[in-house]
Amino acid sequence: MNTASHTNSGRSIEIGGVTHAAPIPAGARVGNILYSSGIMGKDPSTDQLPPDGAAQARFTFQNLRTLLANGGATLGDVVRITAYVKDNGQRDALNAEWLQCFPDPHDRPARHTQVADLPGGMLLQIEAVAVIRER
Repeated sequence: MNTASHTNSGRSIEIGGVTHAAPIPAGARVGNILYSSGIMGKDPSTDQLPPDGAAQARFTFQNLRTLLANGGATLGDVVRITAYVKDNGQRDALNAEWLQCFPDPHDRPARHTQVADLPGGMLLQIEAVAVIRER
């Protein structure tokens, strides 16, 4: 799998195996700040969206972890996530993955979730902001 990573030569970050039609990167890093574009739940091994919300949520957060790693960040650097769900029925799948990624209720990023008319079979999508700490 292609895991294109962030380098000092550019700010764009990609998620190997996950494509979309828009001419934008999956994320961008400037200094110690990383912003994602919309991250969807495509399976990076097939570049396809699964039909169910639980699988899309699982791949969405897997793709988030890949983007963060490619940008030199971890889940611990995430300070905010904006989540979009096709309908409120997707919140359980979103929350299940959220709790896997951020199990400590005293150490979670901020999050806002809203219902949105997502295109192309997407049942949920997230955007993230990370402030990368010195290691």
